Amino acid sequence: MLTWLLDPLQFNFIIRALLASIMVGIVCSVLGTYVVLRGMAFLGDALAHTILPGVVGAFLLGLPLALGALVVGIATAIGIGYLTDRGAIKEDTAIGVIFAGMFALGIAMLSASGNYTVDLSHFLFGNLLGVSAADLWVISILSVLVLLVIYLFFKEFLVITFDPILAQTLRLPTTFLRYLLLILIAITIVTALQVVGIALMLAMFVTPAATAALLTRRLPVMMVVAAAIGTFSGVSGVYASYYVNIASGAAVVLVATIIFVVVFALTPSQK
Repeated sequence: MLTWLLDPLQFNFIIRALLASIMVGIVCSVLGTYVVLRGMAFLGDALAHTILPGVVGAFLLGLPLALGALVVGIATAIGIGYLTDRGAIKEDTAIGVIFAGMFALGIAMLSASGNYTVDLSHFLFGNLLGVSAADLWVISILSVLVLLVIYLFFKEFLVITFDPILAQTLRLPTTFLRYLLLILIAITIVTALQVVGIALMLAMFVTPAATAALLTRRLPVMMVVAAAIGTFSGVSGVYASYYVNIASGAAVVLVATIIFVVVFALTPSQK
């Protein structure tokens, strides 16, 4: 058993993959509790897909992929918030329009580059075992930034999540907090891009947090449980990818999904 655990650690790329999966598992799961409790899963999925033009643009210009993804992700988050605040169209409609348009733009840009199949696969499904030292630094910095903001605004996010009316009574800057949450989601998506890719991003936000929500209703405990599940899923996924020879991002998501199914089956009905 010990040999089974230690053998993969002789490779530096496995160690980098484990560190990246742990950090992404924690930050996605912690922020994912807000995504689940506020019913923002569709928004998270849309943001994950709308960063594709930024990733492709950075790729074609020879710039860091994270830079292009970050710029487009934050701009898209603000754009969705702006369209919704105007009240002309519903939030899900605004998300759907931007989601479809931006993702189509990314695919068009990628197809025009002449490397459509290979590169699209890389962007969509991630490359956890290909995480470089530079990627690891980017993931570390962005993860710490997101967790720090969540810590600083924990009480405010708690109030707007569970009691929006109280938030207005207390005169909290609800619009600012909503935009801040959207931006944090965009940053976290960039953080997880290399690990699970665009297509599987939603699972890292939703599945560990949804599993934790079955086990507890207290937000701090939910965040800790979700982070533990996300971390375990990331580490287990890396080992599964090494020994079973399957896609690393898919392995991480499958482990998280199996945990959810088991917990759901064993949890008494809330009715």
